[in-house]
Amino acid sequence: MNYAFFGTPDFAAIILKRLIASGDPPSVVVCNPDRPVGRKKIITSPPTKTIAQKSDILALQPEQLDRAFGARIASFNCDFFIVAAYAKIIPAEILQIPPLGTIGVHPSLLPKYRGASPIQSVILAGERETGVTLYLLDEKMDHGPILASAKLKRESGRPAYEELQKELAELGGNLLVATLPMFFKDLIKGRPQNEAEATYTKKFTTEDGFVSEADLKNARSGNDPKQAAVVDRKILALNPEPGVWTLRQVPLDKTRDTQGKQIRVKLLEAVVRDERLVLKKIQEEGGRAKLVS
Repeated sequence: MNYAFFGTPDFAAIILKRLIASGDPPSVVVCNPDRPVGRKKIITSPPTKTIAQKSDILALQPEQLDRAFGARIASFNCDFFIVAAYAKIIPAEILQIPPLGTIGVHPSLLPKYRGASPIQSVILAGERETGVTLYLLDEKMDHGPILASAKLKRESGRPAYEELQKELAELGGNLLVATLPMFFKDLIKGRPQNEAEATYTKKFTTEDGFVSEADLKNARSGNDPKQAAVVDRKILALNPEPGVWTLRQVPLDKTRDTQGKQIRVKLLEAVVRDERLVLKKIQEEGGRAKLVS
C-alpha cells in the first residue's frame, strides 16, 4: 500500500505510531508548519513530524494547499490518503488525487457529532458511548460514506478529554490497521450516512468555559444535582483548552467590609459525590495550581 498521512496534533500522532508499528507506514506525512509554543514562544515541530523523522519518513509542511503542493503530493503516486486531525481544510481537487480516495478518521460515531469538537461535545452531552469512524472524505464536513466504525463505552462518564482523546486515537489506529488491507483490495464498500441523524459541534471559546459563582455554589451545595453534573462535565470536557473558570470576589482590605475585586479562578479537577460537586484542584489568577482540601 502506498499512501500519504495528513495529520498534525497528538491525536494524529498516536494513529501514525500505530500505522508505522503495523509494518505499513505512509510514504509521506503532511502536517502543519512548525509553530511557536508556550509563553517563551519556542518554535516547535508538530508531534506527527517528530514521529515521521524518527522513522525516516518525509514530512511536508505546506502553509497553503495550493497547486504547487497538489503537484508535489501527486508525485508520490499514492493509492489513497488518510486524514486524521490535520487542522486544515483540504481542497476537493487534492482529496481526489489518489485513485482510491481519501479516508478520514473521525473521533465520533458518525453521523453524530460532526465538526470541530466531537470529543468535548460527547463529554458535555453526558454520552455513555462514543467511538471512531472511518469514512471517505468529500467536499462536505464529515459527510462521506462510512467504511468502518468502532465503539467505546463511557459507562462511568469518565475519562476527561485528554485521556478520552488518547483512547479514541488508539482505537482509530487499530481500526485503520484492521480495515486498510480490505479497503486496498476493494473488499469494503462505503455506506451512506443517515442525514436525519446528523448532529454538529462547534469550536469552543473561553466564554464557553465560564461557570457563574451562583451556578458553582448550587453545584457544590448538594441542592442541585443537575447543576453538579453540568459543571462536572464542563470541567472534564473543556480542560486544558479553552479551560473552565469562575470569578471570585476578593476584598481589597480584609480588615474592612469593602467590595474588593474579582479574580479569575480556573477549575481544573472535580468529582461528583452524593450529587454534590467536589472541587479537587483549582488555580487562582497569578498563582499555581493547588489541591482543594
